[in-house]
Amino acid sequence: MTSKQRSYLKGIAMTTEPIFQIGKAGLTPEVTSAVSEALEARELVKITILKNCLEDGRAMAQTLAERTHAEVVQVIGRKIVLYKQAKEEKKRKIQLPS
Repeated sequence: MTSKQRSYLKGIAMTTEPIFQIGKAGLTPEVTSAVSEALEARELVKITILKNCLEDGRAMAQTLAERTHAEVVQVIGRKIVLYKQAKEEKKRKIQLPS
């Protein structure tokens, strides 16, 4: 992913609300599968890490990206933004700049 594409996705993520919260249980298989399904439907997902979660945000973002085959767009504080392009062209909602 180029810096221009990452910047474009960051702009979109600014206006979207987080749809997942990760708490003290951390990255459970249920959270991973739910994020994977959301990435298929939305392509761009914003996640909040709650204060009672003791895991590192960057490490958690990297692990989640590996498990869901997505890319980490950004990690700011306790917010993670992930992107995964839809497999089918007609399901794609986000057109990345080239």
